[in-house]
Amino acid sequence: MNKIRSICVYCGSSPGRDEVYIKAGHLLGHSIAKAGVRLVYGGGTKGIMGAVADGARRAGGKVTGIIPRFLMNREATESALTKLDEVIVTDNMHERKHLMFEKSDAFVALPGGIGTVEEIVEIMTWAQLGHHRKPIVFANVKGFWDPMLTLLDHMKTEGFVHTSHLVQPLVVDQPEAVVSAIMVAAGADSTPTEGVQSVIDKM
Repeated sequence: MNKIRSICVYCGSSPGRDEVYIKAGHLLGHSIAKAGVRLVYGGGTKGIMGAVADGARRAGGKVTGIIPRFLMNREATESALTKLDEVIVTDNMHERKHLMFEKSDAFVALPGGIGTVEEIVEIMTWAQLGHHRKPIVFANVKGFWDPMLTLLDHMKTEGFVHTSHLVQPLVVDQPEAVVSAIMVAAGADSTPTEGVQSVIDKM
């Protein structure tokens, strides 16, 4: 598997109702930067999105924000965007998602809404179809993704997932453990990572 040089983070442009989500964003961004890995994300400067980017920036990391033109005033402010070292403005969501995939060596889902679910499910779908073998992680902050993981298990039980060997997402409870989990999954480290659980057996 390719060396991990960049990690894409999908997450909410809102802060959520518990401050633990914003804290998780800061911790993940910080750990990505400290590992010398570039953060690729949706370009928002508000909510959890903003927290991830801020955490990476403050730790001296490189940040690529990819945002559709029509969302610039909704999910970001122009002044905040100037603080990123790379901003790519796309014409639509499809182009944004394609660029995020192309520029990333791994994918992480922090808590978020429908858009976050759609993004990480698409990445899993592409893995299932054999389009990539990049690590996929659910950052299960405060058990946020438990219902999603239960649904995946249900799909398998009911006979709708037949190629689970191609989709091997990891569940990581602590955001600061995400990067090391990715490195293990990519074959960069053979040491088991505490707090990491493969959900492949559930699928």
